[in-house]
Amino acid sequence: MTIREALAQAYADLKFAGIDTPGLDASMLLAHVLQISRTELYSRTGRLSEKTCIQLCDLIERRCGGECTAYLTGKKEFRGLEFTVNNSVLVPRPDTETLVEAAMEILNNNLRREGAKDAQREEEKINVLDLCTGSGAVAVALKHEMPQMEVHAADISAQALDVARINAARLLPGKTIHFYQGDLFDALSSLPPFNCSFDLIISNPPYVSTNEIQALSAEVQNEPRLALDGGKSGLEIIERIVKRAAQFLQKGGWLLLEADPRQMKKIQKLLEKCAFANIKLNKDLSGQYRVIGGKFG
Repeated sequence: MTIREALAQAYADLKFAGIDTPGLDASMLLAHVLQISRTELYSRTGRLSEKTCIQLCDLIERRCGGECTAYLTGKKEFRGLEFTVNNSVLVPRPDTETLVEAAMEILNNNLRREGAKDAQREEEKINVLDLCTGSGAVAVALKHEMPQMEVHAADISAQALDVARINAARLLPGKTIHFYQGDLFDALSSLPPFNCSFDLIISNPPYVSTNEIQALSAEVQNEPRLALDGGKSGLEIIERIVKRAAQFLQKGGWLLLEADPRQMKKIQKLLEKCAFANIKLNKDLSGQYRVIGGKFG
């Protein structure tokens, strides 16, 4: 079987299975098996070995069965960086880039320090906490784009933190992110109080209601439930974050959350009730409000 024939067959199988992006997935999986880039794949000619065909068929079968391409290849691009992923973490999604972009805007425009002589000194004074860090995509992306920041990241899952540490070590050579395991802010219990005051707290927390998880696609249901389930209302984790965030923010610090567009009005009321002002909403690539935040104090 030639590369072109293999791609055509994989495309047909994936399309028949109802996969939304059969061409993209087919090329990503074949490139993964051949250990080459997708760009190089289309310039290759010749026939595939029997071993390669068997490996590709196995991956296509698993993809048709609901496993996502990122888990099958063990990698996913986010903010131009290639992250290691497995079924211990959510797959980083383009919508979450909206969260990083909102954070960068706040960091650049709203957290300027009086008396700072240059941008580097301003960055040196900025402390950021990423709650529910998962694969570390948000924390690593922020540290990569503003390396002088002090970035802390926490997650309740030890397995997720293992993945996050791998990504930080590989993508940020010579730089440090501080990782903590625990339930939201409880993860910071080992830090002295003076180190628990942040300029920005950012989070992509679980925000799917328990009853709605069964309605999600098969591939999303294969992702860790712990990272999806926001309780009966979908807002249980978000409420816990908002209600305690003030204890861990500098005066004038910001809290940013990714959430379901349908939840924004309720989250806005909760933020206002907890003394957050300057409420800010950001739209994702589909034009829906995906990120909400406010300034404390």
